[in-house]
Amino acid sequence: MLFAHTLEGEPPSRWQSLDDHLSAVSERAAQFAGTFGAQEWGRIIGLLHDVGKCNPQFQQRLTGEYTGHADHKGTGARLLHGLGTGFGRVGAFCVAGHHGGLPDYSHTENGRSLKTVIDKAFVLPDDAENPLQGIHEPALPFEPDDSFQLAFFTRMLFSALVDADFLDTEHFMDSEKSAWRDGGPSLDELADALNRHLGNIGKPGRINGLRAEILASCRERAVLPPGLFTLTVPTGGGKTLSSMAFALDHALRHGMRRVIYVIPYTSIIEQNARVFRDIFPDGAVIEHHSTFDARTVFGEADNAGETAEARRHRLACENWDAPVVVTTNVQFFESLFAARTSRCRKLHNLAGSVIVLDEAQMLPVKFLDPCLRALEELTRNYGCSVVLCTATQPALRREDFVAARRNGDGHGLPGLGAERELAPDPERLHHAFRRTALRDLKELPLERVAQLVRERERVLCIVNTRARAAELFDLVRDEPGARHLSALMCPAHRLARLAEIREMLRNGEPCRVVSTQLVEAGVDISFPEVIREMAGLDSIVQAAGRCNREGENDGLAPVSVFFPAEGLGRSFAAQAGHAASVLRGPKGEDPFSPEAIRDYFCLHYWLQESLDQEDVLGKLGSPGLEWRFREAARKFRLIDSPMVPVIVPWDERAAALVERLPFAEHPGGLLRELQQYTVQVYEPQLRALNDAGGVEWVADTYAVLCRADLYDDRLGLVMPGEWKAEDFQI
Repeated sequence: MLFAHTLEGEPPSRWQSLDDHLSAVSERAAQFAGTFGAQEWGRIIGLLHDVGKCNPQFQQRLTGEYTGHADHKGTGARLLHGLGTGFGRVGAFCVAGHHGGLPDYSHTENGRSLKTVIDKAFVLPDDAENPLQGIHEPALPFEPDDSFQLAFFTRMLFSALVDADFLDTEHFMDSEKSAWRDGGPSLDELADALNRHLGNIGKPGRINGLRAEILASCRERAVLPPGLFTLTVPTGGGKTLSSMAFALDHALRHGMRRVIYVIPYTSIIEQNARVFRDIFPDGAVIEHHSTFDARTVFGEADNAGETAEARRHRLACENWDAPVVVTTNVQFFESLFAARTSRCRKLHNLAGSVIVLDEAQMLPVKFLDPCLRALEELTRNYGCSVVLCTATQPALRREDFVAARRNGDGHGLPGLGAERELAPDPERLHHAFRRTALRDLKELPLERVAQLVRERERVLCIVNTRARAAELFDLVRDEPGARHLSALMCPAHRLARLAEIREMLRNGEPCRVVSTQLVEAGVDISFPEVIREMAGLDSIVQAAGRCNREGENDGLAPVSVFFPAEGLGRSFAAQAGHAASVLRGPKGEDPFSPEAIRDYFCLHYWLQESLDQEDVLGKLGSPGLEWRFREAARKFRLIDSPMVPVIVPWDERAAALVERLPFAEHPGGLLRELQQYTVQVYEPQLRALNDAGGVEWVADTYAVLCRADLYDDRLGLVMPGEWKAEDFQI
């Protein structure tokens, strides 16, 4: 008998046979791929993925008779590739990559290309049964327009295979762990819970009446066929609950499977996930992002281990098998272009989902074209609905690019097809929710901005960089109620400071806050006045959303923008210039109107040299199906500058976690908890901290701040030396 997996300390009679493993993976892969019409594709690659384990050397490795390398993935890839068809090429990529990740077709530096894997593969003996005997090549579930669509299909099929292989292997090797997996409550249960919650809201007032109207419109339009939607709701219009109500109603109406809620900032994720978790039954929501701390949310077991719910949550994060997933732009879009198995494993579970892109204006301009192509694929061929949800709807329709670039019929231009608006008359809503008036203060030195902050008892001043926020705060820190917010503070510190600011505002106390843009999106605070350094028009609108949020001021509250006399950082000059063009042009009388926002985004997009600056689509668009999956994954990085974490022992809990870190055999859980106590810095800044004796290296790996004077309780991390303002973003 041939074997697929062994069990340590158990005789061969307890090992998993190769036939059993291939059959089980084939069945699971067929089920997973069946969600996008590729059941037979999944079945065949499942049967072939480990056929190379019949190599005698591999079997000898299992028994300990041979200790060398015995590749098992190349054999199935070789058989499929040898068919010389599109089906064979797609299947070969999937099988060759099911352990190490999707390969490039050729010319890789590490020699792990598809061609290399095939050339080095174990060849079945002439008298061996051909696993492809009697198998008929399946048809594609859709008619592809170009090579990118086939590359995307390959990635989705690869995901189905990888998850099937993981789950069957886990079921055999660790049945207890496998039993912890739970898909969570049904969408019907979630809809009932949301209805109960919405039925208890009923607060009077004009703003709540408008929110109720938006909610009703979203629910009425849930019957529309799946596809692309927009939800254009002014800040404070209740779009979080309205979009979720649409998503659940729409999913139930059309037999869809889950809701994926995608958000640009972890600060917003924490807030929205908390809202959803308070509404829905246990196990409904998984929160997948870098700063999630399961023990904070689910509690800690008596033996300092995971609680049952925390364990289920962690397992569900591996493949997004849950009714509601709340995640980041980085996690979502980088997964769609990833090559690694761990990142691709979840992708098949996107099929048949409602995907809500909150703050849709935050889509990365550098990769806008690849992002839009991926979203379009999900809606066209994978049964998804995508909701672009924002107060500042970006101009993402293909007709917007045609109009901006005057490119005839738009052939070759990016952009999405026709979308359907869920909100009732966004132009009317804009006027109904108007609570602020924009003032242009022109150019001001920072000292004059500080004077404006000092003159106001309750004011929020937002600037573009961490360095500028620190500099401005230093000018006002002695004023009553002066507070600072930036990513120089660890997340736990920021959350505590935000709670303090909300309490001060509720009590009518002096509250003068200097912040970076992290306070703009999704942070539920309301000041009587906001001052904003010039930035993109979408950022200015978001800043205005922190002013007079509930209409508590009489009349329109002031939102003032200024150009710093000290100059804008180079990262902000283009967006600020485009915003200034709108503010000082014919739309300047109402610069927050949907029409003005569209004009701004048209400028912002069409003046770019490229909306695919790393040619990601070119790497995945080879007409000969010679795709470069690894190269595309390396290039598709939403965060440009690599940053590294510095752990800050901000409170007793953080200090206790740091003490445990050197002795942790598997530090992953501790590191996840410590993400609440990290500050991200650039590598030259880490070197400066190290040179100043500011960090100690725990287990020779983890940078922990050890000089208390380098972390200010009001400011956060204090960098030694001089730094340019543009070195500190967000």
